[in-house]
Amino acid sequence: MDRYPPIAEHGMVGDLQTAALVSSGGTVDWWCTPRFDSPSVFASLLDSERGGHCRLAVDLPEGNGLTVRQLYLPDTAILVTRFMAPGGVGEVADVMTPIESTAPTDRHRLVRIARVVRGSLPFSFACRPRFDYGRAPHTLTLDDDHSAVFRGPGTDLHLQCTTGVALRADGDDITAHFTLSAGEATAMVLTSTVSGGAVPPRPSLAGIVDEVEDCRAFWLKWLRTCTYRGRWQDVVNRSAITLKLLTYAPTGAPIAAATMGLPEQVGGERNWDYRYTWVRDASLSVRSLIDLGFEEEAHAFRRWLRDRIEAGGTASGDPLQIMYRVDGDPHLTEETLDHLEGYMGSRPVRAGNAAADQLQLDIYGEASDALVIGSDIGAIRGWRAISRVMDWLADHWDRPDEGIWETRGGRQDFTYSRLMTWVAFDRCIHAAVTGSRPADVRRWTEVRDQVFEQIVERGWHEKRQAFVQHYDTDVLDASLLLMPRVGFISPRDPAWLTTLDAMGEELVSDSLVYRYNPAASPDGLRGSEGTFNLCSFFYVEALARAGRLAQARYAFDKMLTYANHVGLFAEEIGPSGEQLGNFPQAFTHLALVTAAMALDEQLSEAETRPGSRDDLPVAQGFAVPVAPTAGGDTGG
Repeated sequence: MDRYPPIAEHGMVGDLQTAALVSSGGTVDWWCTPRFDSPSVFASLLDSERGGHCRLAVDLPEGNGLTVRQLYLPDTAILVTRFMAPGGVGEVADVMTPIESTAPTDRHRLVRIARVVRGSLPFSFACRPRFDYGRAPHTLTLDDDHSAVFRGPGTDLHLQCTTGVALRADGDDITAHFTLSAGEATAMVLTSTVSGGAVPPRPSLAGIVDEVEDCRAFWLKWLRTCTYRGRWQDVVNRSAITLKLLTYAPTGAPIAAATMGLPEQVGGERNWDYRYTWVRDASLSVRSLIDLGFEEEAHAFRRWLRDRIEAGGTASGDPLQIMYRVDGDPHLTEETLDHLEGYMGSRPVRAGNAAADQLQLDIYGEASDALVIGSDIGAIRGWRAISRVMDWLADHWDRPDEGIWETRGGRQDFTYSRLMTWVAFDRCIHAAVTGSRPADVRRWTEVRDQVFEQIVERGWHEKRQAFVQHYDTDVLDASLLLMPRVGFISPRDPAWLTTLDAMGEELVSDSLVYRYNPAASPDGLRGSEGTFNLCSFFYVEALARAGRLAQARYAFDKMLTYANHVGLFAEEIGPSGEQLGNFPQAFTHLALVTAAMALDEQLSEAETRPGSRDDLPVAQGFAVPVAPTAGGDTGG
């Protein structure tokens, strides 16, 4: 299956309304426009023949000594792919300048710049769009040698390609071949529009340089707001930029990932559409950005969530459903795209997400934790909205649900759902009291305490000496690694330490953490999955807060080795260290941020304690067992 690059062999560029993935070979093999959740224009990542792509790369025969490397310009989302060969060194830069307007736009630009910095190199360019997930044919119009327009029948979406080199028609696609020498450059500008319109003029290199600089200036200015000054500045900055790229600026709604259909097990059926706004994922993402000092994102998300509550609840009467489209539309009908092969044959390929109809009560805890932090509380309308939700939750919290992992094996009394219910009441009680807000504090407090007692009595498994996945099982669940962080239990409480030990024995494999054991707790799906990166970083945080700093730091440093070449993570890690699942995933990057901050905090505290040398990670917790030689002689 050489037609499919590894999931990790990609960087992402975006303009805060849409995003594209560029492989380390110079191919745009994923782009949905004009929004994250729109049908694709390029989707060769899900079908190398039918999906469509745009390739710009050095064109040399195999075995000619070509080496390719990819990187981001520091602290930006400008992606550079470098081609190094005996005849020279070339680069392709991919740029999407952020659209700062809060109004959605139907016009989006992906700028691709080719240049040579040493010697002379031949390049090839091919643009082969396939509209509507490869279902809609298109027509090609060449306006002149440098401009082309692709029009998709049955859709208003047009794709315009304007270049600095001569184009040739290849059926309904376009190609170009050209050679650049040191100091020379050219650009290809792909512009998606919904209403069509005039073809933009041939790109001016001077104008393109200004656009690149505008993009660079945006990211550097945005990062200046970041308050993190810890030991892992570069990786935290990259995660923060990734979370920002995955946020739909017109509404402030973060999405779970840029892609759909990438498998949790290659060849398996666990292939989901993650281009939507989960209340849980979005709340945790925004909370991480708040902790880094990015308040503007918090305000935007509060408005979006308030609007969802005010718009009315689900058909069953719940105030929120678990996920929405980026504009707040609650309709996410799931369909199977049978015409697509799927990544390396991983089928079915699904668009939309049927899990939107599930009941997951934990979302009210994550939402409350993000909404009521600080002094804003979403203003008067926001407080009234969240207080109505809490009044409803006081009557409806004690129900089985599908849980955080969206299992399709039936509802249970999930401990994590109860934990986050406790969080919802705890945070809102605190906000009501400290902010002098109108609320039924007495009722909320009674319910909060009832939830606490229920978790302690029914979520605790005496024989296992651990908190378990749900009340009728002895299965462990890594989501409960959040128990100390949310303040439900002290990170050094004996009951928590035995739970942490049990997870370490059963769910952890060389610092990588499985969500749960699906064989012991059937989730209604065939196949297996890799370790879950979110949980691996939660494990680091839990270890750090428990004072196990050597183990925590070593686990964190090992996790960083699983990042791809530009610092991005997918959802899971497979048996051979490969990245699996949708990419890049917000869950993973928000957990990286919280783990880094917790580890920084605990390390700094340990360094200031008298006699703290034994608490610090000497050799990062690495020990090599020494086996005696034959006869017991160790050579001493």
